[in-house]
Amino acid sequence: MEGVVHTGTDASAFKECFSLTWKNPYVLRLAFSAGIGGLLFGYDTGVISGALLYIRDDFKSVDRQTVLQESIVSMAVAGAIIGAAIGGWMNDRFGRRTAILIADFLFFIGAVIMASAPNPALLIVGRVFVGLGVGMASMTSPLYISEASPAKIRGALVSTNGFLITGGQFLSYLINLAFTNAPGTWRWMLGIAGLPALLQFILMLLLPESPRWLFRKGREEEAKVILRKIYPADDVEKEIQDLKESVEAEISEEGSAKINMMKLLKTKTVRRGLIAGVGLQVFQQFVGINTVMYYSPTIVQLAGFASNKTALLLSLVTAGLNALGSIVSIYFIDRTGRKKLLLISLFGVAISLGLLAGVFHETTSHSPMVSRSQTSHFSNYTCPDYGSATNPGAWDCMKCLKASSPDCGFCASLTDKLLPGACLLSNDTVKDLCHDESRLWYTRGCPSKYGWLALVGLALYIIFFSPGMGTAPWIVNSEIYPLRFRGVCGGIAATANWISNLIVAQSFLSLTEAIGTSWTFLIFGVISVVGLLFVIVYVPETKGLPIEEIEKMLETRSLHFRFWEKSQKPQEKKSQAV
Repeated sequence: MEGVVHTGTDASAFKECFSLTWKNPYVLRLAFSAGIGGLLFGYDTGVISGALLYIRDDFKSVDRQTVLQESIVSMAVAGAIIGAAIGGWMNDRFGRRTAILIADFLFFIGAVIMASAPNPALLIVGRVFVGLGVGMASMTSPLYISEASPAKIRGALVSTNGFLITGGQFLSYLINLAFTNAPGTWRWMLGIAGLPALLQFILMLLLPESPRWLFRKGREEEAKVILRKIYPADDVEKEIQDLKESVEAEISEEGSAKINMMKLLKTKTVRRGLIAGVGLQVFQQFVGINTVMYYSPTIVQLAGFASNKTALLLSLVTAGLNALGSIVSIYFIDRTGRKKLLLISLFGVAISLGLLAGVFHETTSHSPMVSRSQTSHFSNYTCPDYGSATNPGAWDCMKCLKASSPDCGFCASLTDKLLPGACLLSNDTVKDLCHDESRLWYTRGCPSKYGWLALVGLALYIIFFSPGMGTAPWIVNSEIYPLRFRGVCGGIAATANWISNLIVAQSFLSLTEAIGTSWTFLIFGVISVVGLLFVIVYVPETKGLPIEEIEKMLETRSLHFRFWEKSQKPQEKKSQAV
């Protein structure tokens, strides 16, 4: 029964989730159909990282301008900010199902525009449309799943949305690799994203609206029909009664007053929920996850791996670990709890970012030197800045790559890429000349013996991030707000997530150029430590609690230091009092 936590329930939550969904596949169908919104979110995040490598090859203006590269990535995020903000209002006004259908339509239109874009400007327009759809789906999918799930397996089912996000990222890297040698490479990569959007649109047409939203709108009979499909016969009447009382209490308290920001902030449970929910969404982005997902192949190249295909292949490992971490989250989220998982995640992320900062410091400070004899071997293509330098003997690979009038590249030594190489003009002709001699050509990072350590750091980062910070913020936000405010508050939190995402995506490459990759990762590491302290103080443990009980917990206290002990549930306290 919802609200009663039996001994041993937490330990077997994962098995119970599969047991209940096996007995009642309707619940799983609801979760996975809505979760395709997460797949779209993940696919878009991952696909642009690989497509960007080939967009730079097709549009030289993009290759030359870091800001244009960041804009192609971040305009989808800008669209997502608007989509998430509109999505909150649309969820409460028209329902969760309608919001998902509109999101799918926008995503499909954006995919078609991107695939046919003749120039960077139209490509950016397509990215905005995709962003609108992704932003709307990012806050609606977990909300729909949460409201259509029994409390005891709610965390595991909402985690399927997180799994599909990371699954979408993994799928995008596979698609990227599949089209590396196809004509129009990046057009296929971006255009194929319209297919899952079309699939979800069809599936959602066959599914009902959220029962909690229907209750809120007075459509009780429709809601009861759906709840009887979701809950076992001996639980459903209790759930219907609890939900009815919760809605009636909210309507009685709020009357017919409209929701506004002042009302949200004056309502104690909502204010405390927003602090925890919005804070988690902001920290999820500011610990740098989407720099890894948007720019993973670029980071691999910065670590000293030269070819596009190698960078994509190594990034596929990162995406695979991310998907694996989401499966781990489904197992632990209702067993270990949201808060413990968040703390373990942030601790590991901080350590991993410290390792990455150290590796990139060593990579940049110990890059191969530039050899005058190696450079003169390509006499007509010497980098002008190197040719006119007063002290060319002090030049190394990093200094060569920073030359900008015009851009220059590093052609590694034929015998060993760590030995002195040539500093040459950066264009397709010189790149081909370098490759014709079986040498490696570097334009974004330098050869390094520490490159493999960067991959270890990236892998550790994903292993720690994905099970905790990857999924828990969305789960907490899907269950921490009162029903009346859930759509609006979810929209606020999702908007905060996308604004933070935009800031990070639009600034990452510029930061690496301005202060270096090492210092950039170090900043993310410091933010991770701050995030860990925030979780200790402000985030409550919501594991296994009915949504109505979470409201009561937020009403009674605002700080949540004591989290490692198992607290008594309200029903247990009541039985002891009797």
